[in-house]
Amino acid sequence: MSKPSLARGTRDFGPEQMVKRTFIFDTIRRTFQRFGFQPLETPAIENLSVLMGKYGEEGDQLLFKILNSGDYAAKLTEADWQQDARQFTTKISEKGLRYDLTVPFARYVVMNRGTLSMPFKRYQLQPVWRADRPQKGRYREFYQCDADVVGTSSLLCEAEIVMMLHGILRELGLTDFTVKINNRKILTGIAEVIGAQGQEGTLCVAIDKLDKIGKEKVLAELIERGFSPESCAGLEPLFALASEQAPFAELRSWLATSDVALKGIDELEEVWQLVEGFGLENPQMQFDVTLARGLSYYTGAIFEVKVNNVQIGSISGGGRYDNLTGTFGVPGLSGVGISLGVDRIYDVLEELSLFPDDQAITTRVMLSHFDAAAARYGLKVLHQLRQAGLNAEMYPDAVKLKKQLDYADRKRIPYVVLIGSEEMQSGKLTLKNMQTGEQKSLTSEEIIAELKR
Repeated sequence: MSKPSLARGTRDFGPEQMVKRTFIFDTIRRTFQRFGFQPLETPAIENLSVLMGKYGEEGDQLLFKILNSGDYAAKLTEADWQQDARQFTTKISEKGLRYDLTVPFARYVVMNRGTLSMPFKRYQLQPVWRADRPQKGRYREFYQCDADVVGTSSLLCEAEIVMMLHGILRELGLTDFTVKINNRKILTGIAEVIGAQGQEGTLCVAIDKLDKIGKEKVLAELIERGFSPESCAGLEPLFALASEQAPFAELRSWLATSDVALKGIDELEEVWQLVEGFGLENPQMQFDVTLARGLSYYTGAIFEVKVNNVQIGSISGGGRYDNLTGTFGVPGLSGVGISLGVDRIYDVLEELSLFPDDQAITTRVMLSHFDAAAARYGLKVLHQLRQAGLNAEMYPDAVKLKKQLDYADRKRIPYVVLIGSEEMQSGKLTLKNMQTGEQKSLTSEEIIAELKR
């Protein structure tokens, strides 16, 4: 008999963890709805033709592919077996698990564009899968919470993303965080200025790793990928600007010969002005010229959120994409979105002890009884409690009171109603406070009033 085990990079979530996760989901969902976003769900499985080519070379390698059903190898030839892994995979797999929620969303928009009111604002809370190397804060199965607006190029959407992020994180109890912002047009302009025009994709992939591997290894990777030493030397201003809060004047001076970079700077400045117009108190946003985001479909603003002084990567990321639906035959639909990683947020809140204490309580009151007659009497009381909106349960077996109270204590149930022969005769039940030990003799109506106070 084999010993049960979990697949690496996945986790079980027991009741205590699920209550905390629900707290995160509910906070995010409320905020998304407050900003006018509508709910959407898409299948876990997508055709590989939908997924491939949307995430860059590295992203394609991290897609979980699903073997074709049946005898998937029956039609393979000897030549097929000699092909490289990428070519071979297309012969035995037509579907894969979704890598993110943005590409499936773009597919949905294209397939349903005739029925959608544009601009279309949707949010989505579902799991995604990546064949990554598991480590702290990085899992193979994890939830994303996405909010996207498609069908408008207004920079008001970028500013509202900044506002939503501040609202969600502060409501979760996080105070020391930074919303980092860049613009892909600036990165394109940098590639032009250093003489590496057309190689901005390679540049973005490399500098996106700056905070993980450092400047020297980033430059070494660029050299390895074909950048000249002169182009790498031209990146020095980028590293010097990395710690500046909003160095727009310095950027304009460095990138003055690139029209596309200047447009990106203009867009960033407008986002800053719009956020200021909202009157956000103590905005925690910072321009980061090294922020690249590895995904190849971003064309404008790029976002990333880091919680400071915590050894976990970014908890949120996103950006503007002008051409994503174009890959499905519908060009010209600009969109912008943000994704929050629930699993990383959970780890951060756990590390900082920010979950509310009462989040572990799912049952508010438990009914305890001593025999079948008391159990039958308690059924009506149990129904009354639930009808009043109170989470209530009855211990199922007529066992010793200590065992029933131990059960309530382990579940952190704050109140227990004791039902015995004396209580049934008088109509007054005993309400026990499990924390203080205090007991009161009350009618069921008075118990409801006491617990809802």
